[in-house]
Amino acid sequence: MYVEKFENISKKDVGIAGGKGANLGELTQAGIPVPPGFVVTAETYNKFMNDTGIFNNIMDILNEIDINNTKELQNSAEKIKGIIINTDIPEDITTLIIEAYNALCQKVGTEDVLVAIRSSATAEDLPEASFAGQQDTFLNISGSESVIDYVRKCWASLFEARAIFYREENNFEHSKVYIAVVVQEMVESEKAGVMFTVNPSTGEDVALIEGSWGLGEAVVSGSVTPDTYYVDKKINDILNFSIADKKVMFEKSPSGETKQIDVPEKLRNERVLSEKELIELTEMGKRIQKHYNAPQDTEWAFYDNILYMLQSRPITTLDEKSSSDNSSVDELEDREVLVKGLGASPGMASGSVKIINKIDELDKIKDGDIMVTTMTTPDMVPAMKRSSGIITDEGGITCHAAIISRELGIPCVVGTGNATEILKENNKVTIDGKKGLVFEGEFKITEEKHDEVATSSQSTAPIITVTDVKVNVSMPEAAKKAFATGADGVGLLRTEHMMLTSGVHPKKFILDGKEDELIKMLMENILKVVDVFYPTPVWYRTLDAPTDEFQTLDGGEDEPHEHNPMLGWRGIRRELDEPEILKAEFKAIKKLHDQGYTNIGIMIPLSQSPDELKKAKEIAEEVGLKPHKDVDFGIMVETPAAALMIEDFIDVGIDFASIGTNDLTQYILAVDRNNELVAKNYSEEHPAVLKLIKRTIQKCNEAGITSSICGQAGSRPHIVEKLVELGITSVSSNTDAVKDVRHVVAKSEQKLILDAARKNK
Repeated sequence: MYVEKFENISKKDVGIAGGKGANLGELTQAGIPVPPGFVVTAETYNKFMNDTGIFNNIMDILNEIDINNTKELQNSAEKIKGIIINTDIPEDITTLIIEAYNALCQKVGTEDVLVAIRSSATAEDLPEASFAGQQDTFLNISGSESVIDYVRKCWASLFEARAIFYREENNFEHSKVYIAVVVQEMVESEKAGVMFTVNPSTGEDVALIEGSWGLGEAVVSGSVTPDTYYVDKKINDILNFSIADKKVMFEKSPSGETKQIDVPEKLRNERVLSEKELIELTEMGKRIQKHYNAPQDTEWAFYDNILYMLQSRPITTLDEKSSSDNSSVDELEDREVLVKGLGASPGMASGSVKIINKIDELDKIKDGDIMVTTMTTPDMVPAMKRSSGIITDEGGITCHAAIISRELGIPCVVGTGNATEILKENNKVTIDGKKGLVFEGEFKITEEKHDEVATSSQSTAPIITVTDVKVNVSMPEAAKKAFATGADGVGLLRTEHMMLTSGVHPKKFILDGKEDELIKMLMENILKVVDVFYPTPVWYRTLDAPTDEFQTLDGGEDEPHEHNPMLGWRGIRRELDEPEILKAEFKAIKKLHDQGYTNIGIMIPLSQSPDELKKAKEIAEEVGLKPHKDVDFGIMVETPAAALMIEDFIDVGIDFASIGTNDLTQYILAVDRNNELVAKNYSEEHPAVLKLIKRTIQKCNEAGITSSICGQAGSRPHIVEKLVELGITSVSSNTDAVKDVRHVVAKSEQKLILDAARKNK
C-alpha cells in the first residue's frame, strides 16, 4: 500500500499514514467537511530509503550527533536532508504519486489543482506525542513534477534539527520512525485559525478559538496575534473574546507562491468571526470531540462562507502537570509589570532575559534563561527546552510558542506586542504564564502541592451545570479547601475576617498615617483567594462589620454603642460616612488588578438607595479603578428597598446582583437573627421573602444582569431547587455544601428540561 485516498484511511492506520494522514482519513469517513486528498504512505518512504541505499548512511550520521550542541545538530541535519533531496525517487514510486495527483485533479475538476503537501510522521499527532512543527508543510503547490519534488522535501524534513532533537528527547528510535506525506486540495481561506475543544491550559470545558485573515499559517506559526474567543459549549454562549491588531496575513501570490503581506488597514482591528461562525465552529468541535471521545486540537478555514476542517489531533497536555502549574510567589511584593500579553502556558518563572532576533543566536540561551523573541519557530525547540520561560511579541494561545511551552511544561506569555523592545538583555524578570504578565526582577517562587481533598475532588468527573455553583469564603486561609470543591468561583468573599484578625481598627491605620499598611494587609489576604481561583470570578464584598465587632480592636474604643448593631451603622452607609476605608479597599483591588488579577468583582453591602451605588462608583473612579471596565461592580440585595428598587439600581449600572438572604430575611420579617427569643420566627421560606427573591431574579433576567444568592439559603437544597426554577444565574454555598448543592442544581435543571419536553408532546 504505497498511496491511499482519505476515504480508505482511518485512525487505525497511523502506522502507514502517520498521525496527520490517519486523522484526515478518519474525519473524512466521519462525514466532516475535509478538503479531499491522498496519502503517500510511510511504506513508500521506507521503500525509497532502502531501494536507493541511503538508509545506512543516514543512520551513521545520526549515531554521531550530540543533540545538545546546537550547531553540530543543525549541520548534521542539513547534511542528511541534502542526501535525501539529491537522491532520485525510483520510477515505480513516482508513477503511483502522479496517478493519485491526476485522480485528485479529476475529482476536483481542475487541471493541476493547487495542493498543500504536509508531512505526517508516524510519531506525531498521537495521544502521547504531539510536537507542533516538527516536519515541514508546503502550500500552493501545483503540477505533478512539483508534487514529486515537495514529497521528497517532506521526507527530508523528518531530519530537521528540531525533529531529531525531539525524537532523542522522547526516546523514539530514528530507524523506527517513518514519514507519510499528505497531499490535499488547498483551501484559499479568507479567514482561518485553530480551535481547541477544551481550554488547553486549564482543561476547562470551553471551546477556545483563534482566528485571523488569510491562510491559517499566520496563526499556527505565531506570525500574528489573532482574535481569541471562548465559547461555552453547553449553550454556545460567547463567554469572552478579544479583538487583536492583526498586522500580517498569508495569501497565494499571482505566481502561485505563499507570501506574507500586511493586513489591509480596515481589517486590522476588525472582528474576524461572527457569532454565527463561532457557533458553527463550536458545534463542529463538539462533533469531532464526540467522535474521538477525547479533546481535540483542530485547524479550520472559511472560504466563500463554507467551513472546512483541515486537521484534528489529540490535546496532549491536559494530563501533564508541571511543577510550574502550582507555583506561587511566597509573599506579596511591589511588582512592576513591564509588559502584558496572553497567558499561554501556566506557571511562574524567573530568569535572565535573552533576546533572540536571529536563529544563530540560540546558543546564548543557557539553562534557566527567559527567551524573548518576536515569534518562535520549530528550529528554536532545543533552546526553548533550556529556557525557564518564553515571551513573544506576536502569537496567540494556539501558536507554536504556546503549544511547545505547554508540552515542555514551562511558563509562556505570547502576544505582548513589544517585549523585544521593552525588555533589556540580561535583566532579571519574572513571568506569570497564567495571567500573561512579565514583572521586573526575580521573585521567590515556591511549589504548592495539592492536599488530599483537592486530589480526591478531581478523581471523578465533575457534574456540569448551566447554573454556576460557587462557594462562600470567610477566611482567606480556607481558600484552597474551598477551591478543592470544584466551585465555579467565589460568590462571596467577606472582608470582615481580614480586618478583624489584624487586631487594629481599620480607621486607626488611616489616622496613624498607615494607609499603606492597611492596603498591603488587604492585598495579601485577597490575593490568597483570587490567586487560587484565578481565572474564575471572586466577588469581594466591601466591609460590613457591625459596630460591636469593632469595639475590641485597637482603636475601637470610640465605636458607638448601638441598641441593635444589626440595624445600625454598617455596610455601605458607614463606608460612605468614612470613605477613607472604602478607598483603601478599592486601592488594594486596583493594585491587584494591575498585577493581572482581573477576576475580582466588587459587591456593595446593605445598600438601600441607588445613590449609594453612584457614590461608591465615584470613589472607585477616584482611585483609578473603573467600574464595569476594570472590575465587575454589583450590589448585595439585603434590604427590602434594594429588592423593590432593583430596576433603579440596574439603571444606575450593575453587572450583577447577589441576594443576601440572611439580612434580607431579618429585615423583611423584623426578626433579629441574633436574638434567640424570636429565632422561631426567622424563615427564609416565608412567602414574603421568596416573593422578593423571585422579583429580583426576574428583573435581573429581563435586563440581562447576572443574579446570584450567597446567604445561608444557598446551602439548602430545597430552596436551591426553587431558585433554579426561577432562573437564577448562580448559587453560592458554604464549602461543605457545594457538592450536595451541585447535585441538586443538576437534578433541578434536568427536571426543567424533562417538564418542558413533556409539555411539548
